[in-house]
Amino acid sequence: MKKKALVTGITGQDGSYLADLLLAKGYEVHGLVRRSSVVNRERLEHVYERARRTTKKPIEYDGKDLGKSTGLHLHYGDLNDSSSLHRLVESIVPDEIYHLGAQSHVGISFDMPVYTGEATGLATIKLLEAIRDTRIKTRFYQASSSEMFGKASEFPQNEKTPFYPRSPYGIAKVYAYWAAVNYREAYGIHASNGILFNHESPRRGSNFVTRKVTLGVADILAGKRDKLYLGNLDAKRDWGYAPDYVEAMWLMLQQDKPDDYVIATGESHSVRELVEEVFCLAGIDNWKKYVVIDDRHKRPTEVDYLLGDSSKARRKLGWKPKVKFKELVRIMFEHDCKTVGVTLPKGK
Repeated sequence: MKKKALVTGITGQDGSYLADLLLAKGYEVHGLVRRSSVVNRERLEHVYERARRTTKKPIEYDGKDLGKSTGLHLHYGDLNDSSSLHRLVESIVPDEIYHLGAQSHVGISFDMPVYTGEATGLATIKLLEAIRDTRIKTRFYQASSSEMFGKASEFPQNEKTPFYPRSPYGIAKVYAYWAAVNYREAYGIHASNGILFNHESPRRGSNFVTRKVTLGVADILAGKRDKLYLGNLDAKRDWGYAPDYVEAMWLMLQQDKPDDYVIATGESHSVRELVEEVFCLAGIDNWKKYVVIDDRHKRPTEVDYLLGDSSKARRKLGWKPKVKFKELVRIMFEHDCKTVGVTLPKGK
């Protein structure tokens, strides 16, 4: 029989790449989506388009033949609704649950701290309670974050580094992390935390700094804008490639025993370096002419420097990143140039 997986946040960057991975491995994939007046399935469109070509008939997002044709089943629900989570877990009986759904933007979490606490922190308890109440035998993945380290006390950060979150998002993720650990120890649930450092891709939301830069410079090349507004250029992050990181999620749930793992490249680069690299690819020498520092993009408390040590994951999971910083930036920038209809200068 096919393995069944439930993925929250399936319409996001990580959720869509994870769906691709699981479908390729022959899983029956179930995704939790919120009901909205606007259909937000762009990151899953290629799955349906493939089914349309194969079956030669229209496959709608909510059509009855959707799951049969694609292996992907979408279910309406909300992470803040305990009853819908309970019913969903009980009806699907998934072999694996990947909890990626959250309010995941650090900057926005300062504007919406209560909602972030509920959607990112408390929702994890509600999902773990659904597992406990239904008594299903499943393996649970909690999407933890390097933002939990915040004002880190040591470099690089590993699984034993103390947490010091610097945003409502980081605080909520710490709550969710310890919830997973507690339910593992108290109730024997196979729950693992993936402490993922920043990971990006062409599917990253345009309000995240990496995509803001790659898409913004592509727009400058296309003549659609002449300025790029950014905040703290000195912040340093360990940036990896999202498809590499969802593979690590899957590997964690294939282990006999649950555990917690840092997933990172082991390299840290500043936002300034990111900007310089993208403008270099664009063939623009004087990037300072186009970049405006806007205090509205700065946060009340900043995380200055994150650098991950993923040696445990490399040793126990056999995982390592395939794509590093410069290649990641090129992948994203080439995609955004194609999106806006411009080509990179020759030799770049």
